[in-house]
Amino acid sequence: MKFATKAIHAGQEPDPTTGAIMTPIYQTSTYVQSAPGKHKGYEYSRTHNPTRKALEQNLAALEDGKHGLCFSSGMAAEDCIIKLLSPGDEVISTNDLYGGSYRLFTKIFANYGIKFHFIPMANASDVAKLVNKNTKLIWVETPTNPMLNIIDIKAVAEVAKKNNVLLGVDNTFASPYLQNPLNLGADIVVHSVTKYLGGHSDVVMGAIVCNDDKLAERLAFIQNSCGGIPSPHDCFLVLRGTKTLHIRMDRHCENGIKVAEYLKTHPKVNKIYWPGFPTHPNHDVAKKQMRGFGGMMSFTLKEDKLEAAHKVLSKFKIFSLAESLGGVESLCGHPASMTHASIPKEEREKTGVVDSLIRLSVGIEDADDLIADLKQALE
Repeated sequence: MKFATKAIHAGQEPDPTTGAIMTPIYQTSTYVQSAPGKHKGYEYSRTHNPTRKALEQNLAALEDGKHGLCFSSGMAAEDCIIKLLSPGDEVISTNDLYGGSYRLFTKIFANYGIKFHFIPMANASDVAKLVNKNTKLIWVETPTNPMLNIIDIKAVAEVAKKNNVLLGVDNTFASPYLQNPLNLGADIVVHSVTKYLGGHSDVVMGAIVCNDDKLAERLAFIQNSCGGIPSPHDCFLVLRGTKTLHIRMDRHCENGIKVAEYLKTHPKVNKIYWPGFPTHPNHDVAKKQMRGFGGMMSFTLKEDKLEAAHKVLSKFKIFSLAESLGGVESLCGHPASMTHASIPKEEREKTGVVDSLIRLSVGIEDADDLIADLKQALE
């Protein structure tokens, strides 16, 4: 079954009671048992819910995975993964990653004796140098947030497998339509479902997909024990969102190319970070492991000042200044003061997150209108 068909049908059978083609919102906390321990597969909605199960199966299919787990947010999904570890374990992570992930790692789990290393991952050999007997997880974002760095998943997976280390990949920026890390050797894929999978800026959710049965069992135990699960209504909204994922992503990519090409020629733009350019670091890797370059990009201004960025951001009329990304509407953000404010300034700037950096989530509006909006904001 090809992607578009899976997006619409995977995990979603007509309701057996009524024949409803859409998965019902099972807004229930508990389920009646005919005798103690005798039930229809559902006991309590923290553990299982039919609407959530349909979404988990759908997302697993989109990632070519076997097991899907949904959470109340992307951070709850990451929290579940790190809880696989024990004090004394070590994690190797990319140094350019979402600020919320950095905060979770350094401000929460570092307090429990887990050690985190943050390094550039453009070359898998740099990852291999850091692996030791305590390394239990390699954490990859690709493309990264917000510098759009590309990491070779297959090459890092070879390092992980050689050393019996788990490889987790945050696939939020690409979505399953553009990239499938499990097929490249990853053990775990995580998503902020809030973004492209939901696609309409109306739900907050996270997800994990994996293939290994024992690993899935461990993750499901943590999910149930800690309870960070989404509501049935939110699951229903995302099931509606994934049905159009392939169509939306095609338009995000189409608009992304046009916007990136425009910014490339603008006299007030200094650098633009978008993996579709042949000059972008690891562009060849992106061509190999992705089916398109997406609608996420960042750029700096030639006037490298905080005030210059704020002036541009305040002048947009179609691009909305807001946290998040991946919705049908175009969004703009200032990583240094928004999504990555939790990372110390000196650490941010080492990775390129300078005061004039602006991040764009290019939506599915008319590209000419988006370019006109950029033109008036920049000029």
